[in-house]
Amino acid sequence: MDALGFNTNGGYIEALIRGFKSALLTEHIYGNLSQCESLDDLRLQLSSTEYGSFLANQQKLTSSTIAAKATEKLIDEFDMIRRQADEKLSKFMDFITYAYMIDNVMLLVTGTANGQDTHDLLERCHPLGWFETLPALCVATNVEDLYSVVLVESPLAPYFKDCLSADDLDEKHIEIIRNTLYKAYLEDFYEYCQEIGSGTFETMSRILEFEADRRAITITINSFGTDLSKEERNNMYPSFGRLFPFGTSMLSKADNVGDVENACSLVKEYSAFFDQASQKSLDDYFFEMEVEYNKLAFLQQFHYGIVYSFLKLREQEIRNITWIAECISQNQRDRALNIIPTI
Repeated sequence: MDALGFNTNGGYIEALIRGFKSALLTEHIYGNLSQCESLDDLRLQLSSTEYGSFLANQQKLTSSTIAAKATEKLIDEFDMIRRQADEKLSKFMDFITYAYMIDNVMLLVTGTANGQDTHDLLERCHPLGWFETLPALCVATNVEDLYSVVLVESPLAPYFKDCLSADDLDEKHIEIIRNTLYKAYLEDFYEYCQEIGSGTFETMSRILEFEADRRAITITINSFGTDLSKEERNNMYPSFGRLFPFGTSMLSKADNVGDVENACSLVKEYSAFFDQASQKSLDDYFFEMEVEYNKLAFLQQFHYGIVYSFLKLREQEIRNITWIAECISQNQRDRALNIIPTI
């Protein structure tokens, strides 16, 4: 019945996204891109793909320009999907954007706390995390104003209200704020996917549980050598995930990377994260596993998880293109294929 009912409102959108996904760059195309001798050659190669003439009007090409234009294309596709969404999918897509909103808000909060020009920072905000009152953050002259005037009126208000007060908004607590917000957001998103149920929860639970574990591992490692207490660290871990509760309990007591490795050994897939013989960084392993989970989402039908997964796969593709462009610019083409393919 879920499958039959899903196609009534979601069938067209699923077909649309699967069409977008089929246009992701193949390893063969990445091979061609890595052979380009200049960014103009890269532009020419990309013009024969789904990216088309997206760089046609750019006089001076840089890797950052290519990344920005590719992101614009992704935003257009995301907006196209959103315009076709019913109420349930629309709310699901709202949840996707909240992560970018948190990053944008924390960028401006950090800038305000450090006395930076927030108007310049506004240009660096991710388009998916834009909301109506975001520019008003630039008007605030201190973090108390940010909280009382703007943040309580933003889509993130429930997370700020439940987790923080204006007194917490100072430079010392900025990373605690960021991770506390992410914790509340991930738990809320997980609960909403559970409410949708069926294939959406089956797919998204796997993805969000990994994201919760990744944040717990990263928080722990980044806390070493700081004055963050173990209790504060523990309070920032999401209350779900494959490491929860036994692995996160071990992480909360960890004093070094070896302790983190022991906690991660509880999950078979995470055991390779700390392979001493590997040339990969921890972030490399995270990105690879994220790509694999998002590819798996397309093996099932009749669920909203493919919206999230397509977005993440396309973001990885943009990182790949940007990396290749940077290698070409720096005459390091032998490193150009150190990427994570999305197909």
